[in-house]
Amino acid sequence: MRTENTAFLTAIALVAFAANSVLCRLALGQDLIDAASFTSIRVISGAAVLGLIVLIRQHKARMKSDWRPGLALFVYMVFFSFAYVSLGVGTGALIAFGAVQLTMFAVALRGGEHFSLRSWFGLAIAIAGLVYLVAPGVTAPDPIGAALMVVAGVAWGCYSLLGRSASDPTQATAYNFLFSVPFVVLTSLLFIEDLEISMAGVSLAVASGAIASGLGYVIWYAALRGHTATSAATVQLSAPVIAALGGVLLLAEDLTLRLAFASIATLGGVAIVLLQRNAETD
Repeated sequence: MRTENTAFLTAIALVAFAANSVLCRLALGQDLIDAASFTSIRVISGAAVLGLIVLIRQHKARMKSDWRPGLALFVYMVFFSFAYVSLGVGTGALIAFGAVQLTMFAVALRGGEHFSLRSWFGLAIAIAGLVYLVAPGVTAPDPIGAALMVVAGVAWGCYSLLGRSASDPTQATAYNFLFSVPFVVLTSLLFIEDLEISMAGVSLAVASGAIASGLGYVIWYAALRGHTATSAATVQLSAPVIAALGGVLLLAEDLTLRLAFASIATLGGVAIVLLQRNAETD
């Protein structure tokens, strides 16, 4: 794939990923829809778009079913939505990103991968940044929301690891979205007393599921053809930054010094680890 095409597709995909945080917070922060309903509509609309894309491609290859990625996707979707009831866009995106990367690093270490002293240093900085972000204080995020987002990030990390071997990522993602549908519907039924629906809220949920998630993932998989594994991980460092800027511009959220310092530490620490791992494999 040409470099220009890769850069263009990557930029679109990263904006789409960041948009999920903005759309979710926009809907839930203004009480336009309840968290369970937002999740259900997001997953159902994402499943519809991805299923349609698979059908249009007329891809008839049978794929090996695996319930684990679908379960991980469901956990991510639900906890992500409920976390954004109380978290700001930038804070939530940074916590989720940090939890995703730390989960993947932990699995790599458990699998026997060697981390150099520089990688350990970067990992320590990233963890310190997240600890600082959620530490008690005047500008600290809601602890329950932060805990929910950590779970969402861990689930997404597991989902990413489980999906690495998929021969057809688009089809696998469509299957996982379809797998999640009955579970998100059940979640909505469990939280039926909190039901709150508006056309604006539904529209934001559909945009998150069909466009930012469904089409966003397809574009990302297309962009991955022009990336190495490390470069793909590295460019994702910009997603929390884009989300934070979106929160500032579209939701008038404050960019606090705590979030700024935590972002520098967390993203910088992760970058050190990724670059060092890349150097070690060259």
